[in-house]
Amino acid sequence: MTALPSWRDTTYEGRKLGTMARVALWLIQEVKENGTFTKGDLRAAFPDVAQIDRRMRDLRDRGWEIATSREDPTLRQQEHRFRTRGADVWIPGQSKAPEHKSSITNAQRAKVFHDDGYLCRSCGVTGGETYSDGGLEQAVLNVARRPVVQLDGSVEYQLVTECQRCGRGNADRTVHKGDVLAEIESLALVERKVFRGWIAADRRTPSALEKLWALYRTLPADTRKAMADKLDGTDD
Repeated sequence: MTALPSWRDTTYEGRKLGTMARVALWLIQEVKENGTFTKGDLRAAFPDVAQIDRRMRDLRDRGWEIATSREDPTLRQQEHRFRTRGADVWIPGQSKAPEHKSSITNAQRAKVFHDDGYLCRSCGVTGGETYSDGGLEQAVLNVARRPVVQLDGSVEYQLVTECQRCGRGNADRTVHKGDVLAEIESLALVERKVFRGWIAADRRTPSALEKLWALYRTLPADTRKAMADKLDGTDD
């Protein structure tokens, strides 16, 4: 097995060793898998490198699993956990991110949120809403890439709205096109008519009550409470 270059090296096999590669090596050699670190630790290791945090984030697009307190509740807010290594980014040709891992623009993110009605595609929660299990955690929405397996076995990636809780862990959220087609075939006639309308419009048409709920969730907490109190008073 070929020995790894040191994270302190600036060249490897006659080529310049980029900052992202050095951060990867630092994680392997200093933090080690399942070890924790802070951004302060990272900046102390690379004091002369600007935007070192971004180089670390770039590793995630190369298959490196680096969790924050949002994905790992056992971590403090400033901590990260290096879970597993991904591509050997210090080797030429291994540092390029897969095409489906390219950065999501703000415009793309806004469109996905809008098209999904600001609801998590997996559980249906809205941003800022607490979960139904009685906890105090509030949902935070992200944009995720969901793999879709085509009938010929090839895989395409779709951008979807997903809350951070649903995005945690290693749950397989792959969608199989054949399974979806089978579910459509099993719909009752009235359900198929509604579904066909959504397909024609290229969006799900939420009910008036769902629209009102989404708008209500955008209001400040004190305004929501006032509205709730007012509704309680009208039920008598």
